[in-house]
Amino acid sequence: MNLETPLLIDGAWRAGTHAQRSTVRDPATGASLGVLTLASEADMALALAAAQRGFEVWRKTSAYDRAKILVRAADLLRERAETIAQLITKEQGKPLAEARMEAGGAGDHVDWYAEEGRRAYGRLIPPRQRGARQIVQREPVGPVAAFSPWNFPVSQLVRKIAGALAAGCSIIAKGPEETPSSCIEMCRAFQDAGVPNGALNLLFGVPAEVSSYLIQSDVIRKVSFTGSVPVGRALGALAAQHLKRCTLELGGHAPFIVCDDADVAAAAALGAGLKFRNAGQVCASPTRFFVQSGVYEAFVDAFVNHSARLAVGAGHDAATQMGPLANARRVDAMSAFVEDARECGATVRTGGARVGGTDGFYFQPTVLTDVPDAARVMRDEPFGPIAAVARFDTLEEVIARANALPYGLAAFAFTSSIAAATRLADDLECGMVSINHFGLAAPETPFGGWKDSGYGSEGGSEGLDAYLQPKFVSQIGV
Repeated sequence: MNLETPLLIDGAWRAGTHAQRSTVRDPATGASLGVLTLASEADMALALAAAQRGFEVWRKTSAYDRAKILVRAADLLRERAETIAQLITKEQGKPLAEARMEAGGAGDHVDWYAEEGRRAYGRLIPPRQRGARQIVQREPVGPVAAFSPWNFPVSQLVRKIAGALAAGCSIIAKGPEETPSSCIEMCRAFQDAGVPNGALNLLFGVPAEVSSYLIQSDVIRKVSFTGSVPVGRALGALAAQHLKRCTLELGGHAPFIVCDDADVAAAAALGAGLKFRNAGQVCASPTRFFVQSGVYEAFVDAFVNHSARLAVGAGHDAATQMGPLANARRVDAMSAFVEDARECGATVRTGGARVGGTDGFYFQPTVLTDVPDAARVMRDEPFGPIAAVARFDTLEEVIARANALPYGLAAFAFTSSIAAATRLADDLECGMVSINHFGLAAPETPFGGWKDSGYGSEGGSEGLDAYLQPKFVSQIGV
């Protein structure tokens, strides 16, 4: 891990010159892994100048040649996936099997964007005047400022980098200070593949300082942010003030709906896997489990059985199925959610407490049952290993309860009825709905939310569109 020279500016790795430093910790033990140097305003100014120069070079590189470089980057990411996965687990804490999936999938995202960038077609509009030509060209929007979170340090950032570069934009990526090393190694792969100097820059810094400085710069023409709703609101407002395009992928509070006619065993097994993946620190994680009364007890028994058997421990241990939380603050937050739910009348069926005997940031996989909608865990995103289970009787009721919150990122539903599945798909107010399986976050599909969960998408053709702008050209021969 090279925490002393973590900044990539104009093709060179350098130390940050900010007076502050950031300690990177192992969430499995709480021990320091090293001290990260951070970007000062002088460093950021250099990155902005580099991004402007890099954009002038990269935008003039043909889509065909850009794609070849990105395909090489994808291959390098696959070759280096094990190294990157080890770094993810060390700094973020998730089990190594999950880290390998994250690192191994990064190349697929780059491949998708490489090919999609070659097919960013414009269109020819039939003219009203003979001899005229009316063309719509799709051109890169310009240098991008991208801000990525710690929970998926590679898979979140790679979407932003690959989308921007495939469109012909340059990018300044602000990685997460808690989990920097995997981001550094990922950017090395793009650099080694031949991305020109300045087209890709990587910064770490004091988050509010970096976002404010970059977004207000005349160089930056597009902002992409993944993170919390409050920060997203602030950055979206700042981007709007300076008339910058913005993509926001913010928090969620996904409903997980199990109907009477569902395969209960399959729903319980998948629900536990999705809920406790990355210790519940997933924006699209199911958190509100609504189960129809006829199968409520059967689902709860199966779900609790899966949850209680999960092995909790350090991510590098092969037996571990759920790792630690990111920091001590998250452990305290889980305790507060559980205590509030108890006071509201919920029952703790399994878990509900810190894991003792360790210095790491561990909390037990927790299932709360008969949770009233007034409990805080049903209103605020827990972002941790807590599943809140409640009963429902009719589709109309559960759709209204699922839609009652301002969040609208993802939803899950299980039913054997085509009519019910169609009704749920049509009426759930969110950017993504997955029915009877987990079908989210593939490179070729859009990932994004509605309402307070943000706007815009990453992934799929929609993800590339976010980095392109139309230019209408009307001409006639002379």
